[in-house]
Amino acid sequence: MAIKPSHLNPQLFIWCKANLRYLLLFFVLSSGVLASRLTIQFNTFIELMGQKYGPARAAVARNWQSMLVQTQNKPEQQQILIVNDFFARNLRYQTDILLWKQNDYWATPLETLGRGLGDCEDYAIAKYISLRALGVSDDKLRLIYVKAKIAGTNKTQAHMVLGYFATPNAQPLILDSLITKVLPAAKRVDLSPVFSFNSQGLWANNSTKSVASPTARLSRWRKILEQTTKEGVMW
Repeated sequence: MAIKPSHLNPQLFIWCKANLRYLLLFFVLSSGVLASRLTIQFNTFIELMGQKYGPARAAVARNWQSMLVQTQNKPEQQQILIVNDFFARNLRYQTDILLWKQNDYWATPLETLGRGLGDCEDYAIAKYISLRALGVSDDKLRLIYVKAKIAGTNKTQAHMVLGYFATPNAQPLILDSLITKVLPAAKRVDLSPVFSFNSQGLWANNSTKSVASPTARLSRWRKILEQTTKEGVMW
């Protein structure tokens, strides 16, 4: 039997009309059909999250999806701030030795959000994948390995941040797990870059030309790409 217009809930119709853009974006991010960006199969991701970490953490995964949907059409500068804030609010810092019983372990977003814990690499990787899913070009993003000065000492420690380059020659904005503010690199005098990489290349210090394949030189990065693919991230 055909449904007559009089049988439709007028309030539901008004809500659907007002939120059509968000419903379409939700479908795109859920199904992973947008070709111009890294996509996340959230049906797969959320199902795996629930299986491995339980319903409470699956709810966090849905919050991640909702954040991406709501941020989709915003300017990149706003996207950066929103993504940075999301992980600052939803994660707590924990060392690899306590969390994974290893000296150095790079976790996928599923593992990081599943535990609600991570170290600098985990924050940076999750933010990188989020911004790529929002359509930020890989050319504008680099995971940057740095030496970070320890306050009150002359010592440094290995650290990783995410850099956003608005243009190829621009000073990058730094997304960091140590502080919640996103600042230009010039204001992060506590950080000394060593090398940087993304899914396309690997750069030594401040060089402008890639010196190697990141997957060939960085086994942990290669493992991240392989594991996230199994978890619903479509590279």
